[in-house]
Amino acid sequence: MPSSGGGGGPNGSNEPSSGGGASVLATTHQVPVGGGLILPQQAIVITQPKAGKFEGFSAICTHAGCPLISVTGGTINCPCHGSQFSIKNGHVVTGPAIVPLPKKPVKVHGKDISLA
Repeated sequence: MPSSGGGGGPNGSNEPSSGGGASVLATTHQVPVGGGLILPQQAIVITQPKAGKFEGFSAICTHAGCPLISVTGGTINCPCHGSQFSIKNGHVVTGPAIVPLPKKPVKVHGKDISLA
């Protein structure tokens, strides 16, 4: 039920832009190393597979369109049928999904994370 990484609140929707007009999605301290943060309202999951490396993916399962709900043990997890995706590249780790999660490129500016 809860997303890994905490973060509470709207996850940056009311925070200032970080230059370039992109809205801040989260801050780097909200995304744990080896884990991730799911932003349900934006349907994005941001992961940090290793320190300082941030990745963004769709937070909708490619199998049946269910919202992904957690990031644990190096995978992004779907509650509907048990599909799991790698936090490194969005590839399927456990099916029934066969298609990787679409990338949502993110950029870091200081401590702020926004869509690239």
